[in-house]
Amino acid sequence: MTETCDVAVVGGGPVGLYMGLLLGQAGVDVRVLERRSAVSTHSRAVGLHPPALEAFDALGGLGHELAGAGVTIRRGVVRGPSGTLGELSFAGTSATHPYVLALPQQHTEARLEAALRARLPPVLQRGVEVTAVRERNGHVEIGVHAASGRSTLRARYVVGADGRRSAVRDAAGVPFPGRTYPMTYVMGDFPDTTTYAADAVITLSAGGVVESFPLPGGQRRWVAQTPALLAHARPSDLTALLAARTGLHVPAAECTMLSAFAVRRHLAPRFRSGRIVLAGDAAHEVSPIGGQGMNLGWLDAQDLAPRVVAALRGDTAALDGYTAARRPPAVRAARQAEVNMWLGRPLRGAEGRAREALMAGLLTSPLHTVLARAFTMRGL
Repeated sequence: MTETCDVAVVGGGPVGLYMGLLLGQAGVDVRVLERRSAVSTHSRAVGLHPPALEAFDALGGLGHELAGAGVTIRRGVVRGPSGTLGELSFAGTSATHPYVLALPQQHTEARLEAALRARLPPVLQRGVEVTAVRERNGHVEIGVHAASGRSTLRARYVVGADGRRSAVRDAAGVPFPGRTYPMTYVMGDFPDTTTYAADAVITLSAGGVVESFPLPGGQRRWVAQTPALLAHARPSDLTALLAARTGLHVPAAECTMLSAFAVRRHLAPRFRSGRIVLAGDAAHEVSPIGGQGMNLGWLDAQDLAPRVVAALRGDTAALDGYTAARRPPAVRAARQAEVNMWLGRPLRGAEGRAREALMAGLLTSPLHTVLARAFTMRGL
């Protein structure tokens, strides 16, 4: 069997779902192909930044709907060995969403999927594995394998939103150079036993940084730098680090999610090859420290969707500027993540004291507004 459509989006994660919504709203015959049969229950990215929420509002107020399901973080507090170094307010970062929204990725995906199914029921196809992607004269042929058997989908364009191990990127012959940083971390979700309320709190210490974010349902996420990758991490490993660096007791037995990870950076030299274009982690991978990766992918989709619509209408040159528009923001996001990791390194000796003083100075100077804009992804 061979089916046809205007655009096939490979990958039904947060970026692919949003891309499907944008194209479907524009009247495009689109399919979103996702290998997983359901949204993953593993809580990964939790931060939604103002530019993405503003973009979602163009889809019938979806940004405000998401905000109602999460925790609005309106300021971050930075602490060091000498006490509180300063605060970072997000009050001036958006007229409609002056905060970072904390909402676990599985809940974000579930609401994006619900919006897609309510408006365009046939678009999302779960349980579909893409086995081949081949560009032909004037179209792209996609081999798919589903419970009903094997078939071919023929699309005029393909968007690869299938993550850092992108099969679409590989099929297009686009390289993905990068490296792994020496920094490693462990993160976990626990009941919130602090008095931090809706604040994000970053603690700099001699052992390394600890980051803390409120979550819906009275939970809090903790992220701690580790001396080496804890391949078999236990909740007690994380809570011991938190006690040593912050003095807080976090109940290890009540952990609902735990993950240890290394930090990677990858960037494709081009985000398009003929009729195949890449978005999100398929095009770039940045450090999760700072919470930029998922949002960066949404901003890719926001830029890409009207270009694809124009190309379908005959203006094929509309896609020519996509790499030039979206690759520089990925470079800036990666550099910003590197700065965040550098600032979070263990505070030791004279260099550590100088870094602590630098952070305190930045947070109490007029530059704090620049920091707030950078942290909330303005300009990306």
